[in-house]
Amino acid sequence: MSRLAAKAVSAVLLAATALAAPAVHAQETVATYLARIKAIDKAGPKINAVIALNPDAAKAEAAAKSVTGPLAGKVILVKDNVETADRMPTTAGSLLLKDNFAGRDAPFMVGLRAAGVVVLGKTNLSEWANMRSGQSSSGWSAVGGQTRNPHALDRSPCGSSSGSGAAIAAGMAWGAIGSETDGSITCPASLNGIVGFKPTVGMISRTHVVPISHSQDTVGPMTTSVRDAALMLTAMAGTDPADPATAEADAHKTDFAAGLAASSLKGVRLGVLRKAVGNNPKVIALFDKALDDLKAAGAVLVDIDYTPPGEMGRDEYTVLLYELRTDLAAYLQSVPASSFKDTPPARTLADAIAFNKAHPEELRWFPQDEFDEAEAMTDTAVYQKARANSLRLAGVDGIDKLLADNRVSFLIAPTAPPAWAIDLVTGDHSIDVGMGSLAAISGYPHLTVPMGAVEGLPMGLSFMGAKWDDKRVLEAGAAYERARTVPVPKPALKRWGE
Repeated sequence: MSRLAAKAVSAVLLAATALAAPAVHAQETVATYLARIKAIDKAGPKINAVIALNPDAAKAEAAAKSVTGPLAGKVILVKDNVETADRMPTTAGSLLLKDNFAGRDAPFMVGLRAAGVVVLGKTNLSEWANMRSGQSSSGWSAVGGQTRNPHALDRSPCGSSSGSGAAIAAGMAWGAIGSETDGSITCPASLNGIVGFKPTVGMISRTHVVPISHSQDTVGPMTTSVRDAALMLTAMAGTDPADPATAEADAHKTDFAAGLAASSLKGVRLGVLRKAVGNNPKVIALFDKALDDLKAAGAVLVDIDYTPPGEMGRDEYTVLLYELRTDLAAYLQSVPASSFKDTPPARTLADAIAFNKAHPEELRWFPQDEFDEAEAMTDTAVYQKARANSLRLAGVDGIDKLLADNRVSFLIAPTAPPAWAIDLVTGDHSIDVGMGSLAAISGYPHLTVPMGAVEGLPMGLSFMGAKWDDKRVLEAGAAYERARTVPVPKPALKRWGE
């Protein structure tokens, strides 16, 4: 890179690191975000977070000037397993869906557009939301390639909402949409040093979102502050007749941002999941600092000695395999035939498996062992038993019991470990930190808020609560966000250690 080009990139990077200030947010436009994407996503450090750009974003921004409200004109990116009516495909990272211009807005997108949100583009993801192979590298897809963590370019951004997490950390949009089945919002938010919120399953419609599991799937906001996440959730939440899980959503929908500025942890009892911390001394030290901040804010900390039973994860996996086969087929059968103009029509998981076998670029790095297992998982009785057991262990006998027995309002723990090295040859390798599967399997709300970094690698603090307790979880997270004394790192946009 020439010295002049390096100066130009440095100027853009400096602007990117300033996005934590609300005053700067107010000045951001489609044009400035596009310049940043050009400078640091497609050139310079090449984060590779954005998979497609909306050719009509500038027109949408002009139209948003007639809208009033806190989201009017806010520019967002959308994970590329969510359909939007813009002139962009919805690929889930797979070449099979490279022409999937379905022309449909997911119902929650309608709410965001009505609030004045501008869709700038789509973000890369772990292909098929990381449910194709147990050997995958988070953030890789055949369509988008490998997304990189802006805090350390050779480190993982986590997945599957890797592009959304990396893009917001690097200042490529005001906010982003992620989706989660188990950790796919909260892990990339944690590793990229941003806020991520997985709402109660059923708070937001999943219609026109490429699925894994109707039992556990949800979309959610990824932002630089808890308030911004709450603003997005307010526009996204609601009942959708096409998604039975959302039947109660309207009864629980509210202004999730109202009162956040005054929320307090004084006297709030928090259950500390000590066994989710792991044994890394630096991770323990960072978590202890977060606990000190919580205590200083008036919270009452209650240590909880809990280890999730192994059968919970075992049965969850059975559920995901069974529902992947059935739910993906239902989605593919809803896709217009025109979306397969350059590929054979795909209507089942078996079709996707056959397509991958015929395209070596899909299988160069990772096999499709989980696809194969899902295709073979056809025993309905085994599935139903596994779902009932995993839901009981994570819900009634998990979060519900832990909250009640310890008389606490929320459970807290580190969200995920520091980012591990990207390895396309052997896949992800990380240390065991976090306990977010409890919230994922039960379908309960889970918020992660940045709590600092280990060796420059961000980590988040998790707040998990009871079903439909989304607003109170956000309030607790916002109170911690204000009380936090540990600095949150800015993206280095270089390799770790350089």
